[in-house]
Amino acid sequence: MAKSAEAFRTISEVAEILDTPAHVLRFWESQFAQIKPMKRAGSRRYYRPQDVALIAGIRKLLHDDGLTIRGVQKILREQGVRHVAS
Repeated sequence: MAKSAEAFRTISEVAEILDTPAHVLRFWESQFAQIKPMKRAGSRRYYRPQDVALIAGIRKLLHDDGLTIRGVQKILREQGVRHVAS
């Protein structure tokens, strides 16, 4: 049975959805303070739908648009999370 669109996702599910390795997602968490998954027992990460949308936006800016991490950080600072996640 498929999960609801509003369900929380594990890091492996997000990695599969976005075709991005889990270690890259963990690195992006260290670079972008706006990515804040919930952490439960054993430090397991659970991503909300808005976290997944933000990560997808960051991935697009880095991979498709060719921006650097600093460039994406600047956009997040100046234009906000909603701009990147849309």
